[in-house]
Amino acid sequence: MTDAIKKCSANETAACCCVDVGTVMDNTDCTASWSGVFADRHAAEAMLTHLSDKARQVESEPCDIRADFVEEAAGVRLNIDFTFACQAETLIFQLGLR
Repeated sequence: MTDAIKKCSANETAACCCVDVGTVMDNTDCTASWSGVFADRHAAEAMLTHLSDKARQVESEPCDIRADFVEEAAGVRLNIDFTFACQAETLIFQLGLR
């Protein structure tokens, strides 16, 4: 049991292998990025609306949503960055996409 604890870089307790949440979530990564290719701009805009609605359900303060449409040979690439007020919201949003 002690060998496993020595290999872990997080601060854990020997009793239960618990990790302090501050070790995992330090509020430095509040942006979730998403990218996909669509047949046309209309389909890309529909996905932007769908994902924006999901972000709005998670946010405690307004989420900064920045979208970029890029024409490609295969269609239209949609790149989106969602910047939330805190890392917990980012994680909840990402898990909700799975």
